[in-house]
Amino acid sequence: MIEIERKFLVKSNDFITEAFKETKITQGFLSTNKKRTVRVRLKGNQGFLTIKGMSSKNGLSRFEWEKEIPKQEAEQLLKLCKKGVIDKTRYEVNVANHIFEVDIFYKDNEGLVIAEVELSSENETFEKPNWLGEEITGDSKYYNSQLSKHPFKKW
Repeated sequence: MIEIERKFLVKSNDFITEAFKETKITQGFLSTNKKRTVRVRLKGNQGFLTIKGMSSKNGLSRFEWEKEIPKQEAEQLLKLCKKGVIDKTRYEVNVANHIFEVDIFYKDNEGLVIAEVELSSENETFEKPNWLGEEITGDSKYYNSQLSKHPFKKW
């Protein structure tokens, strides 16, 4: 499956009162190879294993395969992950016909807040809420796999 998304920095916390869902996420990486990343994620009480391919030149799309796995297996796999586990809270916000996922990062990435919106095509238009800041689509330093190696606090 091809994932198409755009990413933005967030300039205010106004999205929190607009959110319809809030979920704690812990994730680590078994592989952070540029051509393929392998992620283990605990999202609330669910576990997931995700493989992502290389991003397109413009950073808008890439292959993504995800499978739900038992929570206990995800917890065990997290112990095998590379150094730099990511902790964040994800807020889901309805904006017109789209759902924005807004992540507030903790620990070594404290202070970073990123919003992303999934699209059905690269040129699909969408409404931008007032709390949306600078677009960072395609800037690899904001990829979670890179934040695990080069945390925001050390920039």
